[in-house]
Amino acid sequence: MDTVSRTYACGMEMGSVGTAAEPAWTGLPPGLLRMRRLLLVVWLGLLTAAVGLLPGMFAGPVWALLALLPLALLLWGWVMLGRNWRSWRYAERADDLLISRGVLWREQTVVPYGRMQLVEVTSGPVERHFGLANVQLHTAAAATDATIPGLEPAEAERLRDRLTALGEARSAGL
Repeated sequence: MDTVSRTYACGMEMGSVGTAAEPAWTGLPPGLLRMRRLLLVVWLGLLTAAVGLLPGMFAGPVWALLALLPLALLLWGWVMLGRNWRSWRYAERADDLLISRGVLWREQTVVPYGRMQLVEVTSGPVERHFGLANVQLHTAAAATDATIPGLEPAEAERLRDRLTALGEARSAGL
């Protein structure tokens, strides 16, 4: 996989050399956005149909207009999922891993490699169907635990192996 194809949401090439002030960020793959939007359509689509049909059949057709509420929520959620997906990114630096996320409240987590105790790759049944996996980082302080959701399995395994190797190398001096 070339470096440009792994740059999804942030528009920067992963292979580009980042300065100390600006690391090379990597966004999440588009499969995560597709999965989340499909789940949104399935659940809110069913709710829209139920809210439209049941009151329409028993209370009259005017009450079927209540279906516009979950439909509006579906449209709003579609846009918000896209904004949230674009906000997630991570960067591997020399001594730590940066994870940035959030639309209104930006949150940036810095996980030093030497503090990592466990790096897990997990994938539930829906994620496996979409070919996605999550990387979860555990440290001694629970406040610095971090997760990178929706990576392609090969990238998740590569990241796990790299973080594990860097964590072992950095903690050897402690």
